[in-house]
Amino acid sequence: MRPARALIDLDALRHNYLLARSRHGGRALAVVKANAYGHGAIPCARALAPEADGFAVAFLEEALELRAAGIDQPILLLEGVFSGEELDEVVRHDLWIVVHHAEQIRMIDHAHPALPIEVWLKMNSGMNRAGFLPHEMLPAWQRLKDCGKVGNITLMTHFARADEPDVISTTEQIVAFDAATREIPGPRSLANSGAILGWPAAHRDWARPGILLYGADPMPGAPNPLRPVMTLESSIIAVREIPQGAPLGYGARFSADRPTRVGLVAMGYADGYPRTVPNGTPVAVDGIRTRLIGRVSMDMLTVDLTDLPQAGIGSRVELWGNNIPVNRIAEAAGTISYELLCNVKRVRFEYPG
Repeated sequence: MRPARALIDLDALRHNYLLARSRHGGRALAVVKANAYGHGAIPCARALAPEADGFAVAFLEEALELRAAGIDQPILLLEGVFSGEELDEVVRHDLWIVVHHAEQIRMIDHAHPALPIEVWLKMNSGMNRAGFLPHEMLPAWQRLKDCGKVGNITLMTHFARADEPDVISTTEQIVAFDAATREIPGPRSLANSGAILGWPAAHRDWARPGILLYGADPMPGAPNPLRPVMTLESSIIAVREIPQGAPLGYGARFSADRPTRVGLVAMGYADGYPRTVPNGTPVAVDGIRTRLIGRVSMDMLTVDLTDLPQAGIGSRVELWGNNIPVNRIAEAAGTISYELLCNVKRVRFEYPG
């Protein structure tokens, strides 16, 4: 069996959730959209279920998968519904919905729900992606209250730059939100992962931890004791020696700067490891750091074993995890950890313990 696999540490996931809720206070929705950021939504939700106050997903289908798997905590649809017909499923499966534009209010107006719908009313406080403008919030809230089809209403917003502690825009968004909602009663939810860790002024009734659950710190400059949840690993499947000056791999992007012992690893961009990382990107072989050399190909990549004489066929190779932070690989690839984690595929997913 091909040795490429993703090990998912569910104890680390629980640790990160409890850390987020403790840092924030109040309650916390564990964000498990996009298949739990590539970690497996059902096993992750089941692992968190004894502790979590609720979950958040992007859309209805993701919520229905969790309900079918026996998850009975509150589940919030962060994109809300896309048609009035979906409201029947929302009520049938006891889901909560975000309302972020007027057409969604119209859908509720025309619906005939058997039970009141739980709504999270979203304000655009400066991200300018989704949500009601500040002057629209009170009329939107009043319209929802007056329609007679809505139960509790939670007020929310989303931050554009909470992972940048030296940028003032998060403070500006908090101030804008507070000013626009001062006269509106109800619980509040402002804090995403970055705001949980770095913006205490954003801590309210509900937190929405996402990437931090999976141990990819959105504030890497701070001492946050998060634990990596995914370890992406494989093994050395062949070893060869190449002389100084010899090219290696597609495009001869690497030329040996000394006689080099090369390990061939069963992992490539078809598995989700980024093709764009440069020579020198760190990997760990049997727990010892070395470097990637040559271009990542579809199914394989190559690493430098010259200074690791004990390593050979069968040696374990960690691409990211406890030894190699996923944020470090994302930086090398010119992207973010979210994308790397969501793109992992074709490897075996294992949930030890």
